[in-house]
Amino acid sequence: MPRQKGATTGGIFDVAPPEVFFIASAAAQYTGAVIAVGLFDRLSPATVAWVRVLSAGLIITAFSWRHLRPRWTRRDLAAAAAFGISTALMNLTFYLAIERLPLGKGVTIEFIGPITVAALVTRTRRNALALALAAIGVVVLGGVEIGSEPLGLVYILLASVMWAGYIVIGSKVAMADRGIAGLGVGLIIGGVVIAPFGAGDAATVFTNVDLFMAAVLVGVLSNAIGYGIDQSTLRRIPVRRFSVLLALLPVCAAVFGFLFLDQTPTMVDLAGMALVLTGVAVQERDTIERRHLEVENI
Repeated sequence: MPRQKGATTGGIFDVAPPEVFFIASAAAQYTGAVIAVGLFDRLSPATVAWVRVLSAGLIITAFSWRHLRPRWTRRDLAAAAAFGISTALMNLTFYLAIERLPLGKGVTIEFIGPITVAALVTRTRRNALALALAAIGVVVLGGVEIGSEPLGLVYILLASVMWAGYIVIGSKVAMADRGIAGLGVGLIIGGVVIAPFGAGDAATVFTNVDLFMAAVLVGVLSNAIGYGIDQSTLRRIPVRRFSVLLALLPVCAAVFGFLFLDQTPTMVDLAGMALVLTGVAVQERDTIERRHLEVENI
């Protein structure tokens, strides 16, 4: 039987639960975010985002060059470009936001985008319940402590819109059966688009080896590894389930903020995390039950 287009070829990505990969992706992304926050004292967030996107695109493309063949169609390039531009703008606005907002709360507010995507494709009552619990948890975890940072709120809401685009367009790129080549090509295009915003500290970053390598490391962790895992996961599960499982990311971001940025969660924050995790558990129970029904009907 021929392999379905977009399917994985076997191995750990086929058998391990997607939650494992979400946590691995989150660990890579927010380790990169912690390093990025440390660079903001010496480089503008826009420059860090620019180097992150462009370097990750070049590295991914170098490692996935075999998937650049056969020749790309205009539709392939258009999808990769739209994906890369939305991802680059998401990274840019996210960094501008977390310069002003705590990491955990910033990611939580940004999660409005994935919640909207999940809401648009929710079909069952249990899925709706899972989404509602995750959404309430996100609202609780986000809190209302952003009144003094209205610009940070604007940036994180823009990042939220771009995150929605990352999911919807990214799922189409993932199913193109080119591995992560679409991600690499898209990020190179996205890096070119945000160059005018990030070029302000270009002289500083390109003449300082330590700063440059740190910014590239952010790209490797957050984009090459984190988004590469996302692409593999999107080939396995529906967009709806992917969007709900993304609720794990605000929790992971809050944990990383606590461990590495001295951003201690309150009891209210912990209650929000519990709601998010409950929503994910409800979603996963629905998935397991539907699989059992499918097996019984075979």
